[in-house]
Amino acid sequence: MPDILPIILFASIFLLILFGFPVAFTLGGVSVLFGLITFGPDFFYLLSLRVFGTMTNYVLLAVPLFIYMGIMLEKSGLAESLLETMALLFGRFKGGLAISVVIVGAMLAASTGIVGATVITMGLISLPTMLKRGYSAELATGTIASSGTLGQIIPPSVVLVLLGSVLNVSVGDLFTAALVPGLALVGCYLLYVIIKATLHPKSAPPMPMEEIEAFRQKGMFKRVVSAFVLPFLLIAAVLGSIFAGIASPTEAAAVGALGASLLTIFQGRFSLKVLKDVMQETTHLTCMVFIILVGATAFALVFRGMEGDRYLVGLIEQANLSPMAFLAIVMVVVFIAGFFIDFIEIIFIIVPVVAPIFNVMGIDLIWIGVLLALNLQTSFLSPPFGFSLFYLKGVAPPSITTAQLYRGIVPYVVIQLVFLGLVIAFPEIVTFLLDD
Repeated sequence: MPDILPIILFASIFLLILFGFPVAFTLGGVSVLFGLITFGPDFFYLLSLRVFGTMTNYVLLAVPLFIYMGIMLEKSGLAESLLETMALLFGRFKGGLAISVVIVGAMLAASTGIVGATVITMGLISLPTMLKRGYSAELATGTIASSGTLGQIIPPSVVLVLLGSVLNVSVGDLFTAALVPGLALVGCYLLYVIIKATLHPKSAPPMPMEEIEAFRQKGMFKRVVSAFVLPFLLIAAVLGSIFAGIASPTEAAAVGALGASLLTIFQGRFSLKVLKDVMQETTHLTCMVFIILVGATAFALVFRGMEGDRYLVGLIEQANLSPMAFLAIVMVVVFIAGFFIDFIEIIFIIVPVVAPIFNVMGIDLIWIGVLLALNLQTSFLSPPFGFSLFYLKGVAPPSITTAQLYRGIVPYVVIQLVFLGLVIAFPEIVTFLLDD
């Protein structure tokens, strides 16, 4: 019986979460109960030490700072200006609006890393415009939902920060490793949009030339600089300081948070109301992440204290599973779990269980981190339960049906799966920048 207690703990928590119980309190409460039964009252002393160690982790300070940076860019209206400017820049091309949505989605991803916020923001701003311009509902919704999830993989991503903490690897290395896959995925999206617009021009018509000419005559250069160049320079400064080794991810996040505030002031969009809204939402999201982290800390302490990781390694050795076979099982489990629970729960429940096993097998944990981020992104898009689809459906006009959403997202899911397969088959896509 003691051997399977860790499995009972894991299964109990997973089932209770699926039944709708709060994640943080389920993780913490059930783990504390098992810890008390197994280790006695001394468990609370161990737990307090572990929680204190987690809360004083300097790397995790990047989470609220990156969240603040992204929300400031959204609440101040800079995201809306960016989307409008990009739409007018690419408007004369077939599929130009969709191209601008992908590019803006990538830039918002590099500034927020928060999938729900990005999808909702772009859905509110760009979906009515795309439909009004004659875009097919499928192409419009598919492009918005898929572009909004780029925040899972494009650094600086909150997902990658949390993965780095759980996998116990350098967050800076994880950012570097994820850069090429993230940009390559953006390129694949753009290629699909261009091919779709070329083959089916009626589904992605260009904007009227009158509007584009009016844009060019009325301060085009100033708008491009303020709405595109300045946010791009901010993102480049944040990522560049990390990749150049000038700043740690936490220090770069502080630069990003300050830069987003200064950019908002420079644009004349700063106010006490904006600051209050940004701070409230940042506090809300940060508290949600960290209360789940406390519960996850309790779970990891109990699971490893009961030698659950050793038990799983023994099971895998008895089953003669190769590292790739085990990786395939983990990828399938994470993909399915992504239908039902958020990425934060997956990172804090599943990853701590499998990370020691990957380590024993000698698999590069940086590569695993990028694979998990890509996998989570794919599951967030996949019908019928993809979170991004629900976010977009919530803000879409009533004329948009669920069937149209599903049809629109399928090509992007196929792109994701093919790309995930390529990264598994060719790990160099992830590791070659690190090798340099």
